[in-house]
Amino acid sequence: MPNIKSAIKRTSVTEHKTAQNRMVKSNLKTTIKKAHVAASQGDTAAANSAYIDAQKAIDKAVAKGILHRNTAARRKSRLHAELSR
Repeated sequence: MPNIKSAIKRTSVTEHKTAQNRMVKSNLKTTIKKAHVAASQGDTAAANSAYIDAQKAIDKAVAKGILHRNTAARRKSRLHAELSR
């Protein structure tokens, strides 16, 4: 347990930011899963809509520094390849 005031604040801020990042990652996984489900069902309109939502969520995660840009590119590429089948 930190005794110094600045260390106490850092732990508080870290916990808050960790919770925010966890929330963004959870929402990201949910949108990607929706796109996978729509693609597997064969509904092209729903799949395209879900893909666009997933792509936006991935880009926002990169902008916030939660995902690396190469990881985001790989995820978008694989999702697009799945939709193209």
